[in-house]
Amino acid sequence: MEALILAAGLGTRLLPYTKTLPKPLFTINRRPVLDLTIEKLVQCGCKKIFINTHHCHGQIKAFVRQHRHSSIIQTTYEPQILDTGGSIANLRPFMDKKPFFVINADIVSDIDLKKVYEFHLASNTIATLVLHDYLEFNKIQTDKNGFIENFIAPKGQGLAFTGIQVLSPDIHEHMQDKKIFSSIDVYKTLCSEKNIKAYIADPIFWKDIGTASSYKETSRQCLCAEIFGLPENRIKEIQIIPLAGDGSDRQWFRASHDKGTLVISDHGICLDTSENLSQLKAFVNIGNHLSSKQIPVPKVLGHDQLSGMVALEDLGDTHLAQVVNQSHDPVDIIRLYKKVIGKLIEFSQKGIQGFNTDWTCQTPSYSKGLILEKECSYFMTEFVKGYLNKKQDFEDFSDEFTYIADNALQYSFQGLMHRDMQSRNIMIKEKNIYFIDFQSARTGPLQYDLASLLLDPYVKLSENMKEKLLAFTMSKLGIESNHQKKEFKESYKFCCLTRNLQFLGAFAFLTRVKGKKSFESHIPNALDSLKANIQRMESLPGLHKLVKSL
Repeated sequence: MEALILAAGLGTRLLPYTKTLPKPLFTINRRPVLDLTIEKLVQCGCKKIFINTHHCHGQIKAFVRQHRHSSIIQTTYEPQILDTGGSIANLRPFMDKKPFFVINADIVSDIDLKKVYEFHLASNTIATLVLHDYLEFNKIQTDKNGFIENFIAPKGQGLAFTGIQVLSPDIHEHMQDKKIFSSIDVYKTLCSEKNIKAYIADPIFWKDIGTASSYKETSRQCLCAEIFGLPENRIKEIQIIPLAGDGSDRQWFRASHDKGTLVISDHGICLDTSENLSQLKAFVNIGNHLSSKQIPVPKVLGHDQLSGMVALEDLGDTHLAQVVNQSHDPVDIIRLYKKVIGKLIEFSQKGIQGFNTDWTCQTPSYSKGLILEKECSYFMTEFVKGYLNKKQDFEDFSDEFTYIADNALQYSFQGLMHRDMQSRNIMIKEKNIYFIDFQSARTGPLQYDLASLLLDPYVKLSENMKEKLLAFTMSKLGIESNHQKKEFKESYKFCCLTRNLQFLGAFAFLTRVKGKKSFESHIPNALDSLKANIQRMESLPGLHKLVKSL
């Protein structure tokens, strides 16, 4: 038994990703789709596999050279793409006189190829095309005996071609004289002779990964199946629904099956040069590190780097903001925040042990440069100029921003800093606290995470509550002398400022640039907080005047 895998295409529907990576090498559960196809062919008894190549042919050839079945695989380079019919005709001198498979290189399915081959042998036809019901591609019409009648079916009556077919050697006698042509054009001429049979395979799992959306959808389903321990013929049992997103460009999904639920974080397709890749690596590496330290974060259950999919333990839908905003008992709220602060301290102190700064996706630490660029300048560019349309620049206040950055760091209580320790990133499941969105973690002051928690614009804590929780944090850290308390508070005070600036820059950017208007409603709380904090500062006259005018 022999086979031809059609892998020469340009992958135009997957641009720009296919500019540098050929579609057959896109991965599903960390394995190239081409590898999955080769494996299925070998399992059904193929002794020789041809792969036609053109776009990025060197990468495919290098992959085949290192493949475990390389001895039975041969690539055939096409300087000019010959189309499906031309590719089949081109191999005639190299193939034996037995029926052979032709399979597209961009499909993932659970179809039993051995059954398809046996069906073809029994059909005594020139070609067998595997069809199934797939609304998006339903175009082929069959008669009551299973012969293909035409390739343009009336709406609602056709079936989809899966890209899997078995051809008898006689097909070559019907091939066109020209070099470049479609095999479908040949089949159309043979339909009236009842020489093209349909193998109707339903219900099956079948996906075409030819577009970014279909590739990512397929990756999600297959990753979930791997984690649930399901064979490929049960992938279709998994239900996946989208979840509400956050401020990032990531998409979120929940997968459900009898075996349980999990959450998928979709970082977007991650080529080697993409920013998405550094985010994904940070997410996975830092998540695994935190779990190893028994810090309460969702376990990373698996991932596929290229598709950007990360599977996580499902922590439900209840976050701290919901619980606090539904509570009217200050005592309960204080008690809950003390529990959160205890876990925050664990995150900082246990998380820093063995932490590798190479895992970080922006900067290895919360530094002066980061404060000036990502918080102070961000505030001026996105909020003051972009959102409020005021004609003032970062440079107008550079000395005061430098003063803020220096003081935020001077007495910092160093550990592992989450950097977005706000109530929507704190989940509560069965009364336990969990931290999510930890991919921006780096070394830095515990005071910054504390400021993020207590200044949180999604939850408006009273000043009295904030003071009590600040005192509790210092007590929990063993800070007892007045001198130590003064230093801790000094760093905390300036971290409150930098966090406030970051909040407003982010809310303005998400509202104005990303079109996520829900974040606009939180700007008044964040601005009120900034005004209150800046009033306590005696050495920032320029910023005091600016903020007062906002």
